Amino acid sequence: MNETEQSRSGSYYSAQEILNRYPEIKTAELLICDTNGVLRGKRADIQTVDKVMESGMNLPLSVFALDISGETVEETGLGMDSGDADGICRVVPGSLTVVPWRSPPRAQLQLTMTNMDGTPFYGDPRSVLNRVLERFRADGLKPVIALEMEFYLLDRDRDAQGKPQPLFSPVTGERLSCSQVYSIVELEDYAPFLAEIGRASTAQGIPSEGAVKEYAPGQFEINLAHTDDPMLGCDQTVMLKRLIRDVASRRHNYTATFMPKPYPQHSGNGMHIHVSVLDQDGNNIFYCDNDPEQQPKLRQAVAGLAETMAESMLIFAPNANSYRRFREGSYAPTNTAWGYNNRTTGLRVPATLGDASRIEHRLAGADTNPYLLAAAVLAGIHHGITNQLEPEPITEGNAYKLVKSNLPLTWGEAMKAFAAAKVLPGYLGEAFVKMFHDIKHQEHKQFNAEVTALEYEWYLRNV
Repeated sequence: MNETEQSRSGSYYSAQEILNRYPEIKTAELLICDTNGVLRGKRADIQTVDKVMESGMNLPLSVFALDISGETVEETGLGMDSGDADGICRVVPGSLTVVPWRSPPRAQLQLTMTNMDGTPFYGDPRSVLNRVLERFRADGLKPVIALEMEFYLLDRDRDAQGKPQPLFSPVTGERLSCSQVYSIVELEDYAPFLAEIGRASTAQGIPSEGAVKEYAPGQFEINLAHTDDPMLGCDQTVMLKRLIRDVASRRHNYTATFMPKPYPQHSGNGMHIHVSVLDQDGNNIFYCDNDPEQQPKLRQAVAGLAETMAESMLIFAPNANSYRRFREGSYAPTNTAWGYNNRTTGLRVPATLGDASRIEHRLAGADTNPYLLAAAVLAGIHHGITNQLEPEPITEGNAYKLVKSNLPLTWGEAMKAFAAAKVLPGYLGEAFVKMFHDIKHQEHKQFNAEVTALEYEWYLRNV
């Protein structure tokens, strides 16, 4: 391993180490994260891994122009109009590891896309995040992030209407029906599954920090450790999502979903991101002992996040189902308010201050692309600090009732706000903003062209 690989995680392997430790491994999965956060790529013989690490691997640039169904969005200009041209996928340093839940196990590599001349490709979410991180590096600042992911475990079988349904408890044999938030009993019931997630995370160098039973039947949250390498944190988040899905389905006969709102009557799945910023001496510039309102950099960061929240909404909530989370009193905030130790606000300063002073951004659904979530949030923070913006006063009490929402809370409204963005294009890149909007616009058109079961029930015989 070279120095870069070693610095990212001591749990990653070289190709020869993989073969020495796991001689039964014959194949490697070469993975790249598309715009929707879907992993795509190839499977290769393990003997070719060194060649890919040295020279890269060609894939069409249009892999980033795919909609959620895997169809190329021609409006992006990356399909037929460009001849469906290739780029070169380079290996993410230090990402070669083992997939222990497969039998026999496989190796795994993460990739990032470059143009044929070796320059970063504007459409790769990793490149988008790196553009924002370069702004921080130029100012001698280093963001620290931690991501939290909620997900549901579902029965593999659908109900009579074809809808998802909760699991049968592995202990009582009864179908789950209660929320049982923070339940230790339910965590214990699913201890074998959660333990296997922990073992697989350790094998892949993913620092998952335990699980919490969330606010619905079969809903859990797993947190990642904070890191001052946001790119690595997002790499690990993408791989943790894959790990959770695979372990659930292949080892426990469950379906794991990060769909934001699988049940209309239960809470949605969110992805919260915690952020602080270090200066050149490693000091937290958000540091405060007691009153966050008296911390200038913290206030400025909050103000930047509030100002860019509406135009960033399509990133935080990228899909049709995303907007079903946003209901008053649902713990999916509908406002740009900020508060101290207040979960009803979109921007929360957690109760732990001092060196741990940070902002928790609570809007995004679990369906967001982690790289784009981090890029948009960090862009808002940098914008606020650079321009020394000032936020509205801190909100105490129930922000759902105290603060009038000015956010786009439908998919169509979010697309309009994103298309009219003033700040994001300067950070994420105008070409990327257009590409992302084109993809979501096609999905929106296709979604609205479908006739739903409810429409047949209401209208077929009654109008």
